[in-house]
Amino acid sequence: MASISVVVPVFNEESNVKKLHEEIKCVCESNQLNYEIIFVDDGSTDNTLEICKGLEPLIVIEMRKNFGQTAAMDAGIHYASGDYIVTMDGDCQNDPADIPKLITCLEDNGLDVVSGWRKNRQDKFGKKIISRGANLLRTLIVKDHIHDSGCSLKIYKRECFNGLTLYGEQHRFIPALLEMRGYNVGEIVVNHRPRLNGQTKYNWKRTVKGFVDMLSVWFWNRYASRPLHLMGGVGLLFFTVGVICGIWSIVLFASGYKMSNSIMFPLLAVFFIIMGVIMLVFGLISEILMKIYFNTGENEYQKAYSIKEVFVSESNAQEE
Repeated sequence: MASISVVVPVFNEESNVKKLHEEIKCVCESNQLNYEIIFVDDGSTDNTLEICKGLEPLIVIEMRKNFGQTAAMDAGIHYASGDYIVTMDGDCQNDPADIPKLITCLEDNGLDVVSGWRKNRQDKFGKKIISRGANLLRTLIVKDHIHDSGCSLKIYKRECFNGLTLYGEQHRFIPALLEMRGYNVGEIVVNHRPRLNGQTKYNWKRTVKGFVDMLSVWFWNRYASRPLHLMGGVGLLFFTVGVICGIWSIVLFASGYKMSNSIMFPLLAVFFIIMGVIMLVFGLISEILMKIYFNTGENEYQKAYSIKEVFVSESNAQEE
């Protein structure tokens, strides 16, 4: 039987971690799963860390400060030892009872990733609107073929993360990143519960960061292997517009038109030609950098976070 690692980033969730841990433990044991639970404390300022250290069985990864949910998730994922990795939020809105369904869907359909779909979301109206808008943009830009990429409740085969390091707000786009690498991605409807304790960590700043990372994923999907196709195309367009403006300036000058009355066209010609050359050169440099990247043996990014300590509960230590 495959083993699973349940990875949960937590930040100021002192009123939720004990209940969530008990639910995960109960589901895993009642389904006779070979499991480990990993809570990643992302610089909590309340009693979250202290409560976590008193739970059994549990592995607690303590970050040196608040690096964000993506960094915490990446730290937990790369520490995990299970054949399957389940990720979920620490606010008790994801239901651990869905874990067996995720495993069954993954195995029965020969998938590498199964993402949860919060079809009946239990969030406030404003958060639902923002989320639906973000999902619409993601569908148009990233095209990852799932309904709810923002749902943290997902299951992955462990090998999905070989050579993959997450940063920014990219935890939302893991299925898209893996789909680009040739992994099979599926989706099932999961239960979503209202937040009963604690405060939501979502705000407009995370929305903006998520949009910027969405553009990064789009670029990586379309032009990572050949950035010259994008930069060179834009450069040629600018260069062509500049040449047209230059030719038109010459025609006006030859026809006796006073150039002092139409200095705009020569200036536009110079501007667009220079911008075109710059974009072409930038595209060539990007092409060279990407060739270096893809020809390097190790393509992992430098870690954007720092782990202070890993606390392993006594029951986990005995098993090892």
